[in-house]
Amino acid sequence: MRIISGSNKGKKLLMPKDKTTRPLKDMAKESIFNILTHANYINFHLKDSKILDLFSGVGSFGLECISRGSQFVFFLENYPPVLKILKSNISNLKYEKKSKVIEIDAFKMNRNIFEIGQKFQLIFCDPPFKEKKVELLLENIIEMNILENNGIILIHKKKGDLISFSKKFKVIDTKNYGLSTFIFGRKSN
Repeated sequence: MRIISGSNKGKKLLMPKDKTTRPLKDMAKESIFNILTHANYINFHLKDSKILDLFSGVGSFGLECISRGSQFVFFLENYPPVLKILKSNISNLKYEKKSKVIEIDAFKMNRNIFEIGQKFQLIFCDPPFKEKKVELLLENIIEMNILENNGIILIHKKKGDLISFSKKFKVIDTKNYGLSTFIFGRKSN
């Protein structure tokens, strides 16, 4: 596992020894970034963006965002064995000033853990395969009002998993990279 592009291209990331955590594979990560960067139908600019990385694991996605020019990444993770690795990866890449680790279950996320008025251009959600409550996260994101009006939520799930979602979002894209990737955009009011 490595950083694919940007200021820390080629740097290796520490990985957990146990198989409980499922890090985002380089090939899937590269495909996702190609869509975010080059798809004409997605109005997203990674440079100087603020990212929320839910179920961060070792930080593969969020660290890639910083390497490619994101302004700041909030990592939400609560599994103790990978928290240590996530913090080590941030330290090894010298990204302490461009990131914050919040040790909390993503389902217990609330407005108080962010700065007042904090909004994100991209929210990445890569929950454990067995997790079935992703719709609750989408509803919580709407309630907290933390997604920019033209922001994107990217959900990475097990192949074939379906997600029902609020009518306040529109599906921008669905891709299959061995897993199902859903890209949602917020509908204009």
